[in-house]
Amino acid sequence: MALWMSLGGFALLDTLSPTIIGVTIYLILADRNNRIVRLGAYLLTVVILYFLLGVMLMFGFDYIVGAFASFFQSQFFRWVLFIIGVGLFIGSYYVPAKKNALPTPQTQGLLSMVLVGIMTFFMEAGTAFPYFAAIGLVTTMDISLLYRLLIIAVYNLIMIAPALLLFAGYSFMGKYMHTALVKLRDKLSTSTHSTLSWMMCIVGVIIVLYAIDGLTITIP
Repeated sequence: MALWMSLGGFALLDTLSPTIIGVTIYLILADRNNRIVRLGAYLLTVVILYFLLGVMLMFGFDYIVGAFASFFQSQFFRWVLFIIGVGLFIGSYYVPAKKNALPTPQTQGLLSMVLVGIMTFFMEAGTAFPYFAAIGLVTTMDISLLYRLLIIAVYNLIMIAPALLLFAGYSFMGKYMHTALVKLRDKLSTSTHSTLSWMMCIVGVIIVLYAIDGLTITIP
């Protein structure tokens, strides 16, 4: 149960991607004619790339875990996880402030949206700590490959859920949401990378708790 709760927590963290939400809002406000098709092309590109990354990570982790199974079940590895978690928690307070630069399409074509999706992936994949941790958890599950792939696919759909909800909400209540979305778009495009900071903090706490759960501490 704890493993599933951790996986769900990582998925919820990944729903708060400022780049995906920012680009979605930009498309909703800027494109009235081909909004569905262009947003669909963008989100589909992001999901496919993250899914492929997840599958590659899963096979990589699976090989490593299989080759070093005894190490990953050792107390030493739990201490390593504990130190990594503490490091992420402390490091989250020292993330340098840096303004976001949301990728935007240069043309009205679908290829432009695919390129924006690729740019989003490369901008965020390197710091996708919740996603890396989630794939690591999936690798430890004693389930078939099909179920693992299904979990990764569902995880990625959850990741873009806020974008889909924003689009659905604007489709039905556009005139009520327009002003709020404009303000949110402007805030996302000028804000600092505070999202990375608190993501590191939360992921660090979860890793620490996971490590402590398997540690045997002897008090003399």
